Amino acid sequence: MALCGLALMAIAQLLVAGMALATRFEESQKVKIVEKTVAKPVVVRVPDATRPEPPSKAIVAVTPTPTPPPQSIASEPPRRPDPTPVREPEIADPRAEKLFREAREARVAGDMGKAIVKLEEAASQSPESPNIRYELGLVHEQMGVYDVATTNYQKIFEMGISQAGKYYDLAARKLRDGFDKPDAMLGKLSLGRVRIFKNSNYENGEQVILTIPVQKAPTEEIDIAELAVSVVFFNRNAKGDIVQLEDNSWVNQLWTTLPFDWVGGEESLRMIYTIPRLDDGTDPHFASVKYYGQTVSLIYKGETMAVQAWPSDLYARMPRGGPGDGSGSMQPEFQDSLPPDFNPDAPLLPPLPEN
Repeated sequence: MALCGLALMAIAQLLVAGMALATRFEESQKVKIVEKTVAKPVVVRVPDATRPEPPSKAIVAVTPTPTPPPQSIASEPPRRPDPTPVREPEIADPRAEKLFREAREARVAGDMGKAIVKLEEAASQSPESPNIRYELGLVHEQMGVYDVATTNYQKIFEMGISQAGKYYDLAARKLRDGFDKPDAMLGKLSLGRVRIFKNSNYENGEQVILTIPVQKAPTEEIDIAELAVSVVFFNRNAKGDIVQLEDNSWVNQLWTTLPFDWVGGEESLRMIYTIPRLDDGTDPHFASVKYYGQTVSLIYKGETMAVQAWPSDLYARMPRGGPGDGSGSMQPEFQDSLPPDFNPDAPLLPPLPEN
């Protein structure tokens, strides 16, 4: 009887241990959801000055040009035809083109993982596109995967100028000159003192105007297509909490010094941040939102060259780290007058698409 009792106790302990293991296994299979706040910056790139501007609708008076006197055929030298400009090839597949543009946005914002995913999907639909190949090369170059970058540039070079267009020359330069590390521009490309003007004359809400100078060393050459300014605005709500801007349609931006010539060593970006009034159709959730400040990041080839934050406590909320810890950074200059070329009737930009 004693042996039977011990056997029953052993069986009971085994059952209890089995049930505990089963419960632990079931808990390990549960998916844990971790919420993470992701910053939504307004990323502003320099427009491509090589693209033709749309024709103006203004009517211009034309003065007749007098007909020149006839000349002998022998005295007139033969005229060479104008060279055909080399343009950027078009991506035939619309979805591949959309993915290509989204990938470029992600690369400039520093999200290389997202850029690669979108580019690989675009390349599966348009494998012979030099645009996509060159963007793949840039992403891998910025990640330091130089062998993959070289492979993509070599494929563009082998396409020839007839198929690759302007990317042929760009790829040839990469293969000839090698790769420039983005951190080589540290100390040679930076932000000037951000100027802040709070427009007290604005009657339809609250309006703040930023002037952001971008400075460059005089002897440096940069690719303006790789230059971007990322700005994240913050507000204070009725509870006193500091919250990030969610509606990017409240922001309008304009490079005031196009085309870039770096006269004086800097170019300026103007950003107009407008919080509309509640009676203008604003969501009641934003009824008492007030401007608090912003973070500004200068990005070149996907790397942060300089950062500024106002107030300084916003450094802790920056989506990505920049050079240094922000201590000792210059403070903004608060202006007491509007910029002379400011247009108060300029419409706000439409909401940025969600990626």
